[in-house]
Amino acid sequence: MNLKPLQDRVLIKRVETEQKTASGIIIPDSAKEKPMKGEVVAAGPGKDNTPMTVKAGDVVLFAKYAGNELKIDADEFIIMREEEILAIVE
Repeated sequence: MNLKPLQDRVLIKRVETEQKTASGIIIPDSAKEKPMKGEVVAAGPGKDNTPMTVKAGDVVLFAKYAGNELKIDADEFIIMREEEILAIVE
């Protein structure tokens, strides 16, 4: 399925976190927090003649409860407004 966000919305796929700590302790799924880092899969054209700052392929940081989660096939994504993105990781 192809999804193209409208206006200033961005489609993000979360980046997977480590499964164990530096000392080798495996973290169970129930104790893991959802990562607040993800890769931009698609971005809309912008809003009110303001171009988007982020583009597909950028790795970004966002707030814990930002955006709306959606599931497409077996993949989970977040769709949010560009203003909810806190930073681009370089």
